Amino acid sequence: MTDKTLIRGGTVLTLDPHLGDLGIGDVLVVDGKIAAVGPNIEVDDARVIDAAGGIVMPGFIDTHRHTWQAPVRLIASDWTLGQYITGLHLGLSRYFRPEDTYAGNLVGALEALDSGITTLLDWNHNVDTPEHSDAAVAALREFGGRAIFAHSGGARMYQVPSTVPHDRDVLRIRDQYFSSDDQLVTLAFAARGPQYASKETTITDWELARELGTRITVHVGDGEWGKNRPVAWMHANGLTSDKVTYIHCNTISDDEIQIIADTGGTVSVSADIEMQMGHGWPATGRVLDHGIRPSLSIDVCSSNGGDMFGAMKATIGVQRALDNATESRPGEQDRLRLSCRDVVEFATIEGARATGLDHKVGSLSIGKDADLIVLKDRGVTFAPLNNPTAAVVYAAHPGMVNTVMVAGKVVKRDGQLVGIDLSRARRLADDARDHVFACAAQDPAIRDATPDGTWFPATAVAE
Repeated sequence: MTDKTLIRGGTVLTLDPHLGDLGIGDVLVVDGKIAAVGPNIEVDDARVIDAAGGIVMPGFIDTHRHTWQAPVRLIASDWTLGQYITGLHLGLSRYFRPEDTYAGNLVGALEALDSGITTLLDWNHNVDTPEHSDAAVAALREFGGRAIFAHSGGARMYQVPSTVPHDRDVLRIRDQYFSSDDQLVTLAFAARGPQYASKETTITDWELARELGTRITVHVGDGEWGKNRPVAWMHANGLTSDKVTYIHCNTISDDEIQIIADTGGTVSVSADIEMQMGHGWPATGRVLDHGIRPSLSIDVCSSNGGDMFGAMKATIGVQRALDNATESRPGEQDRLRLSCRDVVEFATIEGARATGLDHKVGSLSIGKDADLIVLKDRGVTFAPLNNPTAAVVYAAHPGMVNTVMVAGKVVKRDGQLVGIDLSRARRLADDARDHVFACAAQDPAIRDATPDGTWFPATAVAE
């Protein structure tokens, strides 16, 4: 039996250059796929979702989120990057049990889904044992959205610079859980790279990634750790390719950005975190100068909120400020070079490209999987709705995410997640937090750790 859903009467942002936008239009979903986009679509026996007065658009794609950190939400909001490395990676992370990693992935992924992020890349560097990995994957398979499990080991691999090779258990994970690419949860390799692992270990890690046969995602250019030309070294050693996504890129040089462009790599920007923690100025404009259109990411909810609206606003705000700072007469140029449309593309179709999923999601293109959201204004924030892409970037917020659909299945309806026991998820997150901080209280190195924002770890120093 054919399954049909008609999203009717909204302003439609397809993010497909051939289809364009519709001031008022409909989207027809048949058997989980986008079947038609246009005005006044007539179809029998379809469920109807009323999008009148709202915006219909592709779901957001978060290309880099350390999802496991949700139980320690916002404890690092006043920390530097060095304090984050010491407090989280060299401190609290070792006390996460498998059930705590499960709780973090579950509540963190639900947070993303609730705010309209239909695909997230779970950059998981808290899976220190096979049991931790199993728990992380279980949570991603449960939450109802699309996800990429990017495996990166755990605490024992983050004694910087690490000589511990990437755990070959990732091969077992591939064989056990990821036999097909045609599933909602897929696999990637989250490499430490030459900033955080020794160069010999980095080469060994890349050999494992090639054996795994997945895309690779790696941090480069984070503050002082990124000033030692990591991309140039990677390129000289044959580690750059169009299968690699480079996260941050703040402090790498312009010639390294050109290497990324020349080798077909993609970039993930986390402007909010990068400004807060001291990674350096977000690289949005610099990568655009080299022909790279970046994707966006949340990074760590131990420091910031987990929705794409904040990420878009931070991205456009800081880049416009940087651009204006180079003008001899700021405010008088004919046009700002970074538009709201650009940033919406970064949050959708460019995220799909960076995760290798642009053939499936990222735009409301005919034949793609129906991963979409409906934003509806319960007040007057959108009234009148004059400039929809600007409304998404500058006015919308998670409370406006009325409907979320993943692969044609409605997972949020009328502002509420469907089939999810949120009270259980909250309880698991509370229990995980309490366990981790109880263990920290017995550790002489971090016994003063508290979750209330008054703890400031020692600062790690880049070598």
